[in-house]
Amino acid sequence: MFVFFLFAFQDEFLDVVYWSRQIIATVLGLVWGILPLKGFFGLALFCAFNAGVLYIYFGSFQQVDEEEFGGIWELTKEGFMSSFALFLVVWIIVYSAIYFD
Repeated sequence: MFVFFLFAFQDEFLDVVYWSRQIIATVLGLVWGILPLKGFFGLALFCAFNAGVLYIYFGSFQQVDEEEFGGIWELTKEGFMSSFALFLVVWIIVYSAIYFD
């Protein structure tokens, strides 16, 4: 029974990490689009902010043992690419809607 609870907790925690990334990507895409950020600086800032916020969340706030989830890299990359794609779509749409000539 403990093993089932552990797997249920892991799945739910990974879902929280995944959906948190999607919310962060949407908000940052809106902010980056409203502010006229462009290029590599905007991409690098998103990656650093996204990874940093989630690292603080699961490292300091939730205080989970990263090794239970396969290490810190597994938690850091959970849902990252889909959130990156969502961020790019929102950023491009908002920027184009506001600043397109």
